[in-house]
Amino acid sequence: MDSALKRYLDDLVDTARDVLGDGLVGAYAAGSVGLGAYQAGRSDVDVALVCAGPLTEAVKRSLVARLRHEALPCPARGLELVVYQRAVAASGSPEPGFEVELNTGRAMPFRRTLDPADRPGADGRFWYGLDRSILHQSGLSLLGPPAAEVFTDLAPTDLRRLLVEALTWWLALPTPPDDGPAPGAEDAVLGACRSLVRHRDGVWLSKVSAGQRLVDGGDPAEAIRRAIAARHGGPPPTGPEARAFQQRVRAEIAG
Repeated sequence: MDSALKRYLDDLVDTARDVLGDGLVGAYAAGSVGLGAYQAGRSDVDVALVCAGPLTEAVKRSLVARLRHEALPCPARGLELVVYQRAVAASGSPEPGFEVELNTGRAMPFRRTLDPADRPGADGRFWYGLDRSILHQSGLSLLGPPAAEVFTDLAPTDLRRLLVEALTWWLALPTPPDDGPAPGAEDAVLGACRSLVRHRDGVWLSKVSAGQRLVDGGDPAEAIRRAIAARHGGPPPTGPEARAFQQRVRAEIAG
């Protein structure tokens, strides 16, 4: 692990323990860190904290104040932090169910949500169940028991529904009006690759690894190759290419 990232995660856990005390029962790196695909300068840092029970609003606000970038500078693009009660993590629920959500960083819009009901529906409610599924498989324990013992995976029907919701959300985003390279299209394509591999093979991979698995398996979509190349400075897929691939993946997963 990158030394700056390790120091940051150690400090994050220490700060969370200072705020939550014995109520902090676990801390887990998810996303690219958990999947072994963290790229300094590009990746976000995804962290899930697990608390023993519900948090008061005062404690939630204190946690946000102590962990936001201005108080604890994140060496990555930004921190995406979610806090769950232990019972929620163990439930296998597809619902958001979080206590606190915090997005903060030098290149990330600030977001603080203290109740799932306050999250705008247009921003998607599928993220959390899918993230907990990834944590169940690949969460890196920073504090507490192994992630697989703390996070319960989604039921197959819930997993399929959330994957379809995620692809539908991506497809609803505005598309550039021409056929030129579309900024962000590589993330849309590689995210769809990760969803398709999870649906077919039952395993979560990093986005690039999922795309490469599909290429190696003979998938003819040029959008995948261009999306992988874009991670190394090449032009991303066009908007229409990305949308066509996402639509194909959504149709397969929806069955």
